[in-house]
Amino acid sequence: MRRSSATFDRRRFLQSLTVLGGGATLAGLLPGWARAADAPGRAPPALSGEDIKLTIGHTPITVDGKSAHAVTINGTVPGPLIRLKEGQHVRLSVTNGLDEETSIHWHGLLVPFQMDGVPGVSFPGIKPGETFVYEFQVRQSGTYWYHSHSGLQEQMGHYGPIIIDPAGADPVAFDREHVVVLSDFSQLHPHQIFTKLKQQSGAFNYQRQTIAGLLAGKDQTLAERLDWAKILMDPTDISDVTGAAYTFLVNGHGPQDNWTALFSPGERVRLRFINAAAQSVFNVRIPGLRMTVVAADGQHVRPVEIDEFQIGNAETYDVIVQPTEDKAFTIVSESVDRSGLGRATLAPRLGMSAEVPPLRERPLTTMRDMGMDMSGMQMGAMDHGSMDMPAMDHAAMGHGAMTASPAPGMAPPRQRGGDVMGKMDMGGMDMSMRNSDNAPQVRLGPGVQTIAPMPMDRTGEPGQGLESVGHRVLVYRDLVALEPNADTRAPERSLEIHLTGNMERFMWGFDGRKFSERPPPYAFRHGERVRVTLVNDTMMAHPIHLHGHFFELTFGPAGHLPRKHTVIVLPGGRASFDFTAETGDWAFHCHMLYHMHAGMFQVFSVRDTQPEGAR
Repeated sequence: MRRSSATFDRRRFLQSLTVLGGGATLAGLLPGWARAADAPGRAPPALSGEDIKLTIGHTPITVDGKSAHAVTINGTVPGPLIRLKEGQHVRLSVTNGLDEETSIHWHGLLVPFQMDGVPGVSFPGIKPGETFVYEFQVRQSGTYWYHSHSGLQEQMGHYGPIIIDPAGADPVAFDREHVVVLSDFSQLHPHQIFTKLKQQSGAFNYQRQTIAGLLAGKDQTLAERLDWAKILMDPTDISDVTGAAYTFLVNGHGPQDNWTALFSPGERVRLRFINAAAQSVFNVRIPGLRMTVVAADGQHVRPVEIDEFQIGNAETYDVIVQPTEDKAFTIVSESVDRSGLGRATLAPRLGMSAEVPPLRERPLTTMRDMGMDMSGMQMGAMDHGSMDMPAMDHAAMGHGAMTASPAPGMAPPRQRGGDVMGKMDMGGMDMSMRNSDNAPQVRLGPGVQTIAPMPMDRTGEPGQGLESVGHRVLVYRDLVALEPNADTRAPERSLEIHLTGNMERFMWGFDGRKFSERPPPYAFRHGERVRVTLVNDTMMAHPIHLHGHFFELTFGPAGHLPRKHTVIVLPGGRASFDFTAETGDWAFHCHMLYHMHAGMFQVFSVRDTQPEGAR
């Protein structure tokens, strides 16, 4: 009979001893996610119950045979798996062993805002040597995770997985499960990484186009390169931090470590993928095995069979695989710019491995990524006089930005007092960036280089570089909620939020404002239903996360819209969601750690009554 729980029974206990050659070691008692072929005792057993204790500290670790320093939780990277039960009450005591403030945010969990774990927004943070007790009722089930919301500690290893078992029967049938935490790790201190990003756009891009590539006929024609040169943009800049600085990890193990998940042929294996990376989007596939997606961001979806999926920072996906052969398979988590990959193995026995596919050719930025629908048009064929849009104030463009030289469809900026509004004249159609109350929305300036002239809904696209891989790739529009939506009311009002940035200066924000400028929060009334439309005016993808809520993406069968807590907004794209506001101050930010650190962070402030002058 199929099981829907990871609790060990006698049969599973005996299997663990058999796998390990009969030795009743600690490794045999570890949850499946923590087993690895070369270091089976590396991670501790799952933590569960009503009282859980966590200690944040400094610990030396080894990745692919190299020593490194990490910020750890109970001494490991990732931190211990926390296993909870829907409906239970839990107290999590977190002790800070660092010499700086720390915190834990329970990512995707519906908790009172005072327990959400964002210093300066929902609680004061945890000072060195102090203990803070998070206490709440568990209101959901599914795959989630936890991480620091203090400084850049998340990049150094301060993260871990959470699995919440349902109170009733699990609608997903499976025989075995493994948690697969994807992340990125660097020998560089995160403050060094951030400094390099501020000093030089594309500092970690080692995949630039070359003369040799041009002569070999790679990537682009000479005419296309000249077109891109006119706007001083490098179409190879896809990621801020690449494999030049990162080792891509699976459950804390580098590609050479070969972390291994076990199965018996014929079993239905549930793989719970979590992207805990600081700055990396991954494309995940298992060559030779199809995957059936059964949950997104912890929420059940109608099963979708696919060959590959893109997972943004902070997203989670549960998939079912059913290998029937007695052979190993490689779990590939390739970085979106294809500068490196994470690698693990799914196998019947420890010590097995499968071929690791070579990195695929890196993708290039397109005109769609620049917010221009170039269907049937060529870059040099656009009528520059037909548009009136602001370009920004810099003289050179490195990574995802346009220059003051007129780019296709762009005109010099126009100042209007302290605010500048982008307006595009297309046959008399007013494309001014305004909110539903017709108020000016985006303040342009040094922090805004580009405004997408023609942003489009890209939720039906697979992601950069996955358009023609020759197999089925998951898109957001494949997702349909399995359970009915809890709130099916129409939105009472709408709010448009622009994702803005200046890549050359590595400045990021919402509506042209960095959080350090202390813009007023987005204000809501408790219980109101709001439609939020995110418009990405930059040429980088941004996974946007709303704390304390699930939202419904605005497509799919009525009453079964897909529910998520994080959504990737592709470059030059737009995405809309509806949500029901819950009382509290909730962080709202890009989950690219360095984008958030550079200013792409805001607060959704929800009160019992609508404040005057609410945005």
